[in-house]
Amino acid sequence: MKSHGVVTRVPGKVNLQLSVGPLGDDGFHEVTTVFQAISLFDDVTVTEGKSGSGTTISVTGQTANGVPADASNLAIRAAQLMMKEFELSPDLEIKLKKEIPVAGGMAGGSADAAGVIVGLDSLYELGLSKDEMEKIASQIGSDVPFSLSGGVAIGTGRGDQITTALAKGSYTWVLALSSQGLSTPAVYQECDRLREGLSIASPQVSEPLMQALRAGDSKALGKSLLNDLQAAACSLRPALRLVLDVGIDYGALGGIVSGSGPTVAFLVSDEEHAMDLTVALSASGVVSSITRAIGPAHGARIIESF
Repeated sequence: MKSHGVVTRVPGKVNLQLSVGPLGDDGFHEVTTVFQAISLFDDVTVTEGKSGSGTTISVTGQTANGVPADASNLAIRAAQLMMKEFELSPDLEIKLKKEIPVAGGMAGGSADAAGVIVGLDSLYELGLSKDEMEKIASQIGSDVPFSLSGGVAIGTGRGDQITTALAKGSYTWVLALSSQGLSTPAVYQECDRLREGLSIASPQVSEPLMQALRAGDSKALGKSLLNDLQAAACSLRPALRLVLDVGIDYGALGGIVSGSGPTVAFLVSDEEHAMDLTVALSASGVVSSITRAIGPAHGARIIESF
């Protein structure tokens, strides 16, 4: 029996590496990134709407504040693209239950778009392959293809060309969240400003980082974390430097601004270490809220049909 609604669970991410090439003639940067999906999830529900209702979106959950409930939301863009591509009904109800921080450099919006793609594929029994879904995803945003696959992966091009990475082990993260987001375009512009006049090489995957992942070595991974946008994010939000310093002072194996920020991700050795660091960061007064997560996590996955 055909379902009339589907719930898809989608993960947030941290960038273990984000290397940014020079600004291209097309206004974009070539990037090389290593993604890890983590156990902060949004649930995306897509339901057939009443005839003539159009596409509607509603947002609830811990991190719902500030999420656009209009056509600028990537979930709506994903729905519109799928409708056009596959001549689907324009009457659709999208419900987002948010746990991934908003404008936090953790691909929350991209994850929701991936949830819509997977949900509509199931709802309308389209039978799309992984490659077909990734092709649609890359038209919406550079992080959307990874949100489909999850796990650990290397992203090249604009970050949207995904290759699964060989990785062992499980990793525990403490995430220092900010009450105010950072605009990704603004961070890239600041990165260009800071690097003006410098010769910037084409980005490459970090071999020490990949060795650490292959070995499942948390300590080596902590030392290898790398983000070319970190200086720009810290320039726009100087308090992030203080957050990074506090985390490292309290024994984190490594700390990094995730993506374009302002979330700061600290790698720790285990759950006990995570609790200690959470207490220390809370007491320091330099962060607005803190959460913990485990990586890697699965990609977009259907958890309910009704």
